[in-house]
Amino acid sequence: MTSHPLDPLNAVEIAAAAELVRSKGGLSPEAWFETIALHEPSKAELGAGKSRRQAFVCCYDPASGETWFGIADLANNALIDWHHAAGMQARIVTDEFVLCGEMAKQDPRFVEACARRGITDMDAVSIEPWAAGNFGVKAEEGERIAYGHCFHRNANGDNPYARPIANLHPVIDLRRRRVIRIDDFGVVPLPPECTPITTAKPREDVKALEITQPGGASFAVEGHLVKWQKWRIRVGFHVRDGLILHEIGYEDGGRVRPIMHRASLSEMVVPYGEPGGGNYRRNAFDTGEYGIGQLTDSLTLGCDCLGHIHYFDAWRHDWNGKPVLIKNAVCMHEEDFGILWKYSNWLTRDVTVKRSRRFVISSICTIGNYVYGFFWYFYQDGTIGVEVKATGIPLPTAIPVGSEPKHGAAVASGINAHVHQHVFSFRFDMTVDGERNALREVSFAGRPYGPDNPHGNAIDVSERKLASESEAQGRIDLATQAYWKVVNTAKPNSLGQPVGYKLVPGVNALPFLPPDSPVGKRAGFMYNHFWATQFAPEELYAAGLFPNQHKGGDGLPAYAAKNRNLEGENLVVWYTLNYHHLPRPEDWPVQPCVYANFHWMPVGFFDENPGLDVPAAKPAHCCT
Repeated sequence: MTSHPLDPLNAVEIAAAAELVRSKGGLSPEAWFETIALHEPSKAELGAGKSRRQAFVCCYDPASGETWFGIADLANNALIDWHHAAGMQARIVTDEFVLCGEMAKQDPRFVEACARRGITDMDAVSIEPWAAGNFGVKAEEGERIAYGHCFHRNANGDNPYARPIANLHPVIDLRRRRVIRIDDFGVVPLPPECTPITTAKPREDVKALEITQPGGASFAVEGHLVKWQKWRIRVGFHVRDGLILHEIGYEDGGRVRPIMHRASLSEMVVPYGEPGGGNYRRNAFDTGEYGIGQLTDSLTLGCDCLGHIHYFDAWRHDWNGKPVLIKNAVCMHEEDFGILWKYSNWLTRDVTVKRSRRFVISSICTIGNYVYGFFWYFYQDGTIGVEVKATGIPLPTAIPVGSEPKHGAAVASGINAHVHQHVFSFRFDMTVDGERNALREVSFAGRPYGPDNPHGNAIDVSERKLASESEAQGRIDLATQAYWKVVNTAKPNSLGQPVGYKLVPGVNALPFLPPDSPVGKRAGFMYNHFWATQFAPEELYAAGLFPNQHKGGDGLPAYAAKNRNLEGENLVVWYTLNYHHLPRPEDWPVQPCVYANFHWMPVGFFDENPGLDVPAAKPAHCCT
């Protein structure tokens, strides 16, 4: 049973939305479903207690080559604003991805190209039909195209990327399900058999490590509402966005104070830095071209998650609109996180220390060769952390044994792993103590020597109002240590300061692609680390609603170009996290987790340290 308007669609609702579109959408029998997900009610509707259930539905119809989308009103059995997205391409769904990869192996031109490389067993070949992007190829304009990348399975089959078939790319017409050409840039020998990702003899000196909570977990779950100590969070899920968090708030003084209405991953793009052959087409908008939600893993207790775990199942759907259960799609647990705060009184020798415990909400997605873990952390001092853990297998191509690549790194004999970046755009619909917020930039500068700075130690603090979308664009600057904070000027704290939350960056980089490059035009969001816009319900995705094969210019730069007012408005903050990666031999044949994160920290939101009332830990389980 659905108990709240923000709960994700269940299986019955997904099937009902699909049937509604089938019966009233005017599409051909060949049409398939890209997205069936909750169409979220507005804040006004939520505040008025309205509990309508509507689905956002997007379809692709091969008969016409058209993408259609609109709202399925489940209660009234009606389609709302159902229309053709002219010139737009729906995402590539899993079923289409698998079908067209297998289809390409039946093409005689591809079989012949493989034979020139000594490959005759097509069952040992895998083809990944990546979204083609938009590179100005005349024959691809207006068509639904995928660009294939090919691999030959290693002997034990555990690493499908171990033997890349370099320079061979079937170009596939996804609409008509045919290969339109073979791009062959020359034969490169297959790499030799490489180390498998499993080992026959695991290390034997690892003792058991158990996480136990004899009294049970400290959190409570009511439907999709989670209560952990003073935090309140509503867990959601979307077939495109994946894990979504709603109505994030912190209980203070007997009431829950809102911080964010919606927090999600808006987009991610992975541009690769190898220009040769067909490798320039290796770029992936994993959210907008494929969908994080449809690729979410089912998690396993003790492996993906450790401790006293609560799981949320989630529903996605296949391209026929049939609901598909993702068992254990979202994991929640508590974990120890060292010292929360400590003070040692050197006069009395009294020591007071409180241990930090954080609450973890996570999901993991496998997107081809890479695996991404998305971790949301909630701390007892009011801090919110966001972390991406990247593992899996770096995307390789083959090179002659003994050669050194120019745009990557040799990670094994005959294996070149391209230099690349993982660029994530996170979107935060802010409600810091209310819906009307404002934005400030705080920066620091050393003051020159002078009468008011005779010792050269003065550090000046300046705060700048960012009153419009054109002003609210910025990059991380180590020279100024600038940070951005969202404030509520109508809600002063006990010192008369506006309550607020500040964004604290972590690991980051800037893109190396020119903004006018084919990928740069489609991923304009990645040229700033920070953006802010005035809320608009349709502005959910940093690269736009339909980035697949789009020519560029849509999404966040277009939203911000409206230059709307940000003072006393419903603000949306967008943060770009860029993890720059030149693979190492240690990343092969499977990459250890690498971490990139950032935090939201209260700044004047509380009148004092909100973790003062955390109880002291019991001195148990110590080893002498």
